[in-house]
Amino acid sequence: MSTLRIDRVVTSGQFCLDGGCWDVDNNIWLVGDGAEVLIIDAAHDAAPIASAVGNRKVVGVLCTHAHNDHVTVAPELARRFGAPVLLHPDDDVLWRKTHPGVEYKPLHDGQRIPVAGTSLEVMHTPGHSPGSVCLYQPAKAALFSGDTLFQGGPGATGRSYSDFPTIIQSISERLLTLPGEVQVYTGHGEGTSIGAEAPHLQEWIDRGH
Repeated sequence: MSTLRIDRVVTSGQFCLDGGCWDVDNNIWLVGDGAEVLIIDAAHDAAPIASAVGNRKVVGVLCTHAHNDHVTVAPELARRFGAPVLLHPDDDVLWRKTHPGVEYKPLHDGQRIPVAGTSLEVMHTPGHSPGSVCLYQPAKAALFSGDTLFQGGPGATGRSYSDFPTIIQSISERLLTLPGEVQVYTGHGEGTSIGAEAPHLQEWIDRGH
């Protein structure tokens, strides 16, 4: 476990949905060791992600959800490295908006994704989108939260296919029950921890979406 490492690549582009587009910076997480790696959220630009991968074997290109800014170059990287695209099928309608006709390997809650002698647990956490997932690595005390949980609260739920009560349920029942020392690696911006966010649940509920 001591060899497992987490690398971050940041790329910039646009998130587009419901007829609008917004400039965004995305975090891409590479989890693995010197031999193999899992790519989490292949956003905007393949080149810096491929550079960070280097000559390692890619075990999968996993999408925490199918908003376009998280899947932009997933098929390109999957072809380049001979790896599957992994996505929860509840986000199929969103995936088809960006990559119609491109197939993926479906994820399911509780599935374990093996990499570098360990595995990451898939946690289905709908709300930001129907098929949003987080990835949990207990020994590393790491949670890759996509756009479900950020520093300061839940991911946005003001667009199509999202729902505020659902994301609150996902966060309260699935994420905030994890140990407080778990570090949260988010889809955008700086990270946080479960312990830092858990006391603020009622504030988020009161604030609404």
